[in-house]
Amino acid sequence: MISPLDISTSALVAQRVRLNTISGNIANMSTLKNEEGENKPYQPRFVVFKTDEDKAEGGAAGVKIDKVEIDQSEPKYRYQPDHPLAITEGKWKGYVAYPNIDMNEQFVDALEASRAYEANVGVIEVTKGMTRQTLSILA
Repeated sequence: MISPLDISTSALVAQRVRLNTISGNIANMSTLKNEEGENKPYQPRFVVFKTDEDKAEGGAAGVKIDKVEIDQSEPKYRYQPDHPLAITEGKWKGYVAYPNIDMNEQFVDALEASRAYEANVGVIEVTKGMTRQTLSILA
């Protein structure tokens, strides 16, 4: 049987990964080159959760990370013809490609993830208290 502690622990791990991904997005809001040094802006990541079917018994299941996906949306373009990384030809000539990251959206996602984290810590505390009370009654 999967315990409430296992369910909450799996949620804590999942939300931690989500917060780390969000903080990576915020940290790379101004990154204009990829790991290979090409003039390609950072592409934001987002976490996809799924039910942890491996431990599911009696309708109770935890959560696990399905994958961390890369957002494939177009970058934001700003006209900066004097910038050293400005596009030199084509439709976007004179523009600089910036990551398509909305700071407000990232903050709201981070707030949601931290609240979910706090809620699961609360569940763990309540479960520990109930277990402690049960043991004191039985003793």
